Formats: sequence, structure tokens, C-alpha cells
Amino acid sequence: MNATYAPTFLNASQVQYLSSHAPFYYSPAPHLVSWMPDHYFALAVPVIAYWALSGVFHLLDISGWRWLDKYRIHDSTEVKTRNLVTRTRVVWMVLLQHALQTALGVWWIEEAPAGANVDHVGHMLAMAPAMASAIERVFGAEYGAQLLATKGGHALYTLYWWAIPAAKFFFGMFIIDTYQYFLHRAVHVNSFLYRNFHSHHHRLYVPYAYGALYNHPLEGFFIDTLGALIAEQICALSTREAMFLFMVSTLKTVDDHCGYSLPWDPLQLFSPNNADYHEIHHQAIGFKSNFSQPFFVHWDAILGTRMTRKDIELKRQKQKRGDVKTQ
Repeated sequence: MNATYAPTFLNASQVQYLSSHAPFYYSPAPHLVSWMPDHYFALAVPVIAYWALSGVFHLLDISGWRWLDKYRIHDSTEVKTRNLVTRTRVVWMVLLQHALQTALGVWWIEEAPAGANVDHVGHMLAMAPAMASAIERVFGAEYGAQLLATKGGHALYTLYWWAIPAAKFFFGMFIIDTYQYFLHRAVHVNSFLYRNFHSHHHRLYVPYAYGALYNHPLEGFFIDTLGALIAEQICALSTREAMFLFMVSTLKTVDDHCGYSLPWDPLQLFSPNNADYHEIHHQAIGFKSNFSQPFFVHWDAILGTRMTRKDIELKRQKQKRGDVKTQ
């Protein structure tokens, strides 16, 4: 993009900076994988992520390492005796859901320019007037003009490459959380929906990693697959942004069902909505609680459906006191 087309606050050196700098995550390649278009790779990434992380946790399950026992939420005998579905059935149903979500994605996601095929500098320059107006409103016309003259290029770079993608990503997380909370709660509250659809997932009374997407196919479509596609559409994600959101959402879902409370697991550190939190939901005492998935717990907290280990202990103490009084 020629500097003559740039806003007045951007001099030639700032435009050159925008043209010559890109963040570490950027790839100029038209396809991240040379032999596969990005819109197909975006469909493969969640499936690969699902089975890769599930495989790690399955290896831990069968390792026999005693030092892991203190991190297990349930011991291995409970997995074998309390679950009402075989592992083979779980694998086949998850593969079916992956096939259905991939088929829908092939129809839904269109090929779009990526990498060097996108005029990133042109997009940044198109955003510059709105950014300049906002800065001048916040800091005043005189000081705002000084900031733009000295730091305008860096501000535009940060806005385009970091602030907007981060905002879109977190908004996508919020949409997925919102969509899944209310549908998840609905399939518990409505006895018909629970009996005919969601009860399939709760045959895993003691969850494990590769059972995370063990669902009735229709539930898997409406709650998991459709929710992700709605977030992608509302947030206007690029193919690569959608790929990242789908991958993180998948990894988080697997981790929430892994059966381990691991102090070093980054997916369990950034939010209280973790494996232990979701495990409560799979137990009888938490059956009408902890509907939030997969990222945060704000809807449970706001709408009074959050249950913690402390809440369980207080509830059991209250029941014990009631039993004593009736004797």
C-alpha cells in the first residue's frame, strides 16, 4: 500500500513499519498445511486435538503410576463399575459426531484468502480514521494528534494484530458459553429432552477424556457443533481465527472430562470451570448444577446453579444434622 493513501498522521516510516512487521503467530503461506486448504484444515484440527489430548489422558489412565492417584478424581474401579456404556460404544459415537460435524463444516465454511493473499496493510489503513477519532476523543485533539504522529503506526499494528483478534476470541468464548449453558440447562430441566437425548452423556457417571463428546448425535449437533459455528459467524472470525477457537474449545472440553485435578494443567488454571467442577455435575448431588461449559462459570454464578466442593460439604452436614434431629 502506497503511503500517499495513508491517513495524514501516518508518515512513510510508519507505513513501512506496518508493511514489514507481523506477529509471531502470522504465516504468509496461503495454507498452513501446503496440501490442504485452510477451511478444510480448520475442520481437521478439532478432531486431531480431541484424540491427541484424549490419548495423553488415556495413557495416564492405563499407566499404573501410583503417584497419579492423588490427582485422580475417581479411582479406576469406579470407571469400570459405575459407567453404563462400554468404551467401544463411546469411541464409535464420538467418531460419528466428528463425522457429522466435519460434514456440516464442509458445507458451512467457505474458502477465503489467507496469509499474504490478504491485504493486511490495506485493512489497517482502512481502520486508521476510526482509531484516530477514538484517540482524539479520549486524549483531546492536541495530545491525541501528538500520540498519533509518534505512536500511530504502533497503535494501529497492536489494534489490528492483537486487540481485535483477542476481543473476537474472547467474545467467541462468551457466545459458546452462553449458548451451551442455556441448552445444557434445558436438556436437564425438560424431562423429555433429558430422557431421549442428554441421558446418553450421563451414562458416563464417571467421565473420562475421550468420552467428552459421547452424546446422542442430535444433541452433539445442536449443542456442540452448531454452537461453535454460531460463534464463528457472529464474531466474523477468519478461517484461522475460527480454527484456533475450535481447537481451544475442543481441548477444554476434553480436559473438563479427563478425570484428573492437575495443579500444572493450564486448561484447569485459567478458569474454575475445570475437570473437578464438571465432575460434580456428573454426580447425583450436582445433577441440577454446574451447567456452564466449556470455559467459564459466570452463568452458573449469576443464575444460582453453581456448586462447589464446599457447597457439597455444607449440604451433607445439613443433611446429617437433619437426620440427627429426626432420630
